[in-house]
Amino acid sequence: MALSFDPLWPRAGGWPEFDGSADVAVLGVPAHLTSLSPTGAHETPAAIRDAIQRFSPALVTGEHIVDLSELVVRDAGDVRDPDSPEGEERTMAHVSELARSSRLVVALGGDNSVTYAAARGAHATGLITLDAHYDVRDGVSNGSPVRRLVESGLDPHKIVQIGIADFANSVAYAKRVRDYGITVIGLADVRRRGIDDVVTEALEITGAGPVHFDIDVDVVDRSVAPGCPASVPGGLAAWELRALVRAIGRSNTIASADITEVDATADAEDGRTVRLAALCLLELIAAVSERA
Repeated sequence: MALSFDPLWPRAGGWPEFDGSADVAVLGVPAHLTSLSPTGAHETPAAIRDAIQRFSPALVTGEHIVDLSELVVRDAGDVRDPDSPEGEERTMAHVSELARSSRLVVALGGDNSVTYAAARGAHATGLITLDAHYDVRDGVSNGSPVRRLVESGLDPHKIVQIGIADFANSVAYAKRVRDYGITVIGLADVRRRGIDDVVTEALEITGAGPVHFDIDVDVVDRSVAPGCPASVPGGLAAWELRALVRAIGRSNTIASADITEVDATADAEDGRTVRLAALCLLELIAAVSERA
């Protein structure tokens, strides 16, 4: 459906190609072949780029007005065939190149396997995940990036996992995470403690960075994310996810991020899951605008 045009209401997105430097560099990583659930997540980077045009780049909170179009946002296109060892190497190389000349690199997945290559490419020394799942499974899949990062040398004591859900993980993998020494802040703890307190702890633990920020959209309630194959009833509210993304992304230690686990081909008719993913991208851009 064609979107209306109003010169006084510009639309977000439609960013120029990456030209060597940016405040925020966007990179599509359409990984999907190793997913544990059948998924069309490779269609999602393009769907997010389309959906973001439904929103405005105006950040308006009361009397505070910021025009996000004043930031330099550039689109670096998509990684070719990311679902292989060679594809992961290509993703790492792309992220590494973008990170050298950008304040933040955002990888648009794709399934959660994207996290491994994106964090490695950014040379991350810390990791924060918003996820219902631990992602420490054996093998190579969208359920294994955290384990693979630890085995590649990332200090597990600088990993914080926020939003881990009940009845969505196994006892064996819960014990693995505990044995690693990873900090876990479950759904109930997020709500009991509040977002500011949780974010403060996560940033203290992950240190000076560079830190990679994994935004797995299946951390939210299934009613607002039907396009996430593994989302569960009772997850975070959409506003909680957006507030966490903005608060964490505001830190200068966050050098890279990914938005993953959305299957654009399985979304509700109104596109609510893809729209939420697009809003997460806008929240990251807004967060960079608010950095010191």
